[in-house]
Amino acid sequence: MDDAAIAEMKKHGTWLVADIYNGDYIDAVGRRDGWSEEILRKNTETTDAQRAGFRKAVAAGVNIAYGTDAGVYPHGDNARQFAYMVRHGMTPLQALRSATLDSARLLGQENTLGSITVGKAADLVAVACNPLSDITCLERVRGVVKAGDPVPMH
Repeated sequence: MDDAAIAEMKKHGTWLVADIYNGDYIDAVGRRDGWSEEILRKNTETTDAQRAGFRKAVAAGVNIAYGTDAGVYPHGDNARQFAYMVRHGMTPLQALRSATLDSARLLGQENTLGSITVGKAADLVAVACNPLSDITCLERVRGVVKAGDPVPMH
């Protein structure tokens, strides 16, 4: 994603949904499992390029919604993406919004999803810290409420 592409995204209101965590997961698994140097090199190159583009897109004010490649790494590790988004240019509040109100906007559902407002559907996670101070606390979920009902935790 070069500067021209980012400018076009900004101009047209295009949304970027990118997983900038998965490259590190792939690298760790690949090294552990003895993947070829060629695969590891390509992963590093594409990961670095993706993160550089992400930083530029954030700085340019491109619309960004939260997304993960949870098929690459185990489901349940999705929240690791937040710290990478912050490390690569977003504020913690921007990262949180990307997964809530901004994702609802991308789907055209901001009137029914994305924020805690009377009349909106809301699934909630509870954490024992302030994600605006430490975004990694979202990786340590203490409770979940889905459609108004608590979900049993394992």
